[in-house]
Amino acid sequence: MTVSLRNLISFTLLWLILLCSSLQADDGHELWLKYNKIADTTKAALYKQAVHPFYISGSNPNVNIIRQELVKAFNGFFAKDIARASDPTCARLIVTKPGDVNILPSVVTQKLDMCTSEGFIIISTTIRDSDKIFICSKTDIGLLYGTFHFIRLLQIGKSLESLNIIQNPKIQYRLLNHWNNLDGSVERGYAGQSLWKWDELPEKLDPRYTEYARANASIGINGTVLNNVNADPSILTTPYLKKVAALADVFRPFGIKVFLSINFSTPISDTFKNKTNDKSDDEHLTTSDPLNPQVRQWWKEKADEIYSIIPDFGGFLVKANSEGMPGPQDYDRTHAQGANMLAEALAPFGGVVMWRAFVYRADVDPDRAKRAYKEFVPLDGKFHNNVFVQIKNGPIDFQPREPVHPLFAAMPRTPLMLELQITQEYLGHSTHLVYLAPQWKEYLQFDTYAKGKDSPLSAVIDGSVYERKMTGIAGVSNIGDDRNWCGHFFAQANWYAFGRLAWDHQLNADKIADEWVRMSLSQDNAVVSTVKKIMLNSWEACVNYMTPLGLHHIMQEGFHYGPQPGLSQSARKDWTSVYYHRADSTGLGFDRSSSGSNAVAQYPSPLRERFNSLETCPEKYLLWFHHVNWDYHLSTGRTLWEELCWRYHSGVDYVDGMLRTWMSLKNHIDKEIYQHVYEKVLQQQKDARIWRDTCLNYFQKFSRKEIITH
Repeated sequence: MTVSLRNLISFTLLWLILLCSSLQADDGHELWLKYNKIADTTKAALYKQAVHPFYISGSNPNVNIIRQELVKAFNGFFAKDIARASDPTCARLIVTKPGDVNILPSVVTQKLDMCTSEGFIIISTTIRDSDKIFICSKTDIGLLYGTFHFIRLLQIGKSLESLNIIQNPKIQYRLLNHWNNLDGSVERGYAGQSLWKWDELPEKLDPRYTEYARANASIGINGTVLNNVNADPSILTTPYLKKVAALADVFRPFGIKVFLSINFSTPISDTFKNKTNDKSDDEHLTTSDPLNPQVRQWWKEKADEIYSIIPDFGGFLVKANSEGMPGPQDYDRTHAQGANMLAEALAPFGGVVMWRAFVYRADVDPDRAKRAYKEFVPLDGKFHNNVFVQIKNGPIDFQPREPVHPLFAAMPRTPLMLELQITQEYLGHSTHLVYLAPQWKEYLQFDTYAKGKDSPLSAVIDGSVYERKMTGIAGVSNIGDDRNWCGHFFAQANWYAFGRLAWDHQLNADKIADEWVRMSLSQDNAVVSTVKKIMLNSWEACVNYMTPLGLHHIMQEGFHYGPQPGLSQSARKDWTSVYYHRADSTGLGFDRSSSGSNAVAQYPSPLRERFNSLETCPEKYLLWFHHVNWDYHLSTGRTLWEELCWRYHSGVDYVDGMLRTWMSLKNHIDKEIYQHVYEKVLQQQKDARIWRDTCLNYFQKFSRKEIITH
């Protein structure tokens, strides 16, 4: 053998080794849709027998996606093709709508009557001595949801015997809110630049648009707001609407509608005028007054144009008269009058308006937490029926922990949409591992007493309490153009959890975590258990090392990452940390009791009485509602100061334990994912200690007590 031949063979072998190594590496790009080969050969054989051959009725873009997804999944699970039957009578797995095949058993057709348009059933039954599994829905989109659910069963190792699944989404509008700017940046985004390449659209479609739609469809998300709530008027120009239409075309087969954030003053915006190349000021409006007939006509004509380009356009998200954004109050009009003008323009096409309640004008009330309630409650019943009032989970701003916003129990005649934050603006950005499903469950299970006892927030949002047909939930997205989508591998779990809870808010955080770990990391029960141990208490730990016992808003101004409990240079006195924690020589906390700002009065009984009393106020909200003496004894037997020290240290201790636990998995999970998460948690450990030490050292100046370590 010649030297050159030996070199060629050696080079080829090295290339193959590197190729195999690269193929094995996992950068997180596939999210929870990793259809890895099923290692349990017995289970794999049972699954293969249950789906071989399979039949899908119909042929259209939606059905083609279903077919492609099943082929991809089966090829991954079994490392081979599964035959497709041309006749449903010969198939073991049948995906169909009623009327498409003539072998549907009566049990299937009966249960389909219980399904909404997006709902589905998965039933195993026997026909003529042949075991069959039916995935059925009234619509193609329902079939797509059912298919993804069935694939999930295989991914997480569930038995396919005696399947009897009936599912309908509990909430109608299940949206992601992207705070993406037209220049490619993402406000409060920590995973790179915007996924939307506006400069390339509409001609060039990035393959990630399809991947994004597929991931959302797999967890039941059915809408996306493409741009920042601090909206650039340019988004409503014709060239940008054509770009939006190109995205809508990609998303449509996956059951996803596009929505846009709009700037209330778009009709008079210089930006809009310049982008439309119309320099004639005489032909332009000089006001955005929602009661002006010409302004109303402008929006109607704009809606006509939008729907001529995007026939299934979802509607508008509006941030108005908040943080410098224009709105109807600029013309002495109400939020309802502004929203209704837009609602009238969208109504003929079935569009909706989502009017954000995140307002806090200083002249409304000295306590920022009370301002949205005072502005919106008088408007209850005055919004058109295609208007949502979109309310953040708490009355301040996505803090690590807040009590539920009192507005949810105070607007029975208005459709209300819950706004959660998936991106971790106040929870360590994409550096800290914080699994948010436990936080969201705490809010969803919070009893609002909107109509007496057993009126949880979830029942307000899904329409049960107020008997509302139009229901919605929105999550501020954590997605960017980073290869792993979310910046932190574990942040993918929050995207996944939001979708699962938007579909079914009764799911528990443990079950969702179990699904995600099995689909994203490992099927090994020991690994799953270990990873869940890290995830399930990570949010509580974060609260402890950042803002325990109801503390809030003591983060760095602007950047919102690290701690800043002292005075800032902010011109707004209600934005400084000192305004919120009110530490002094006697104690700590914001007095919102009846002897303070009386924010407790915005909650119905018995919540107002419970929160008003120092003895009955839940300790997790203690410093939210009360200014508490440093020597006050809590239920633990510790004084406030001692408990504060204990909480800050326990939060750091948990992160120390997270790091040790993660290190124990080094030889059991993908090396690339391991190293990525290891480096993130290592930084989280440093940050948690900074939070603890900065806050305790600052508060010690007022308590004048020794910092206690345990």
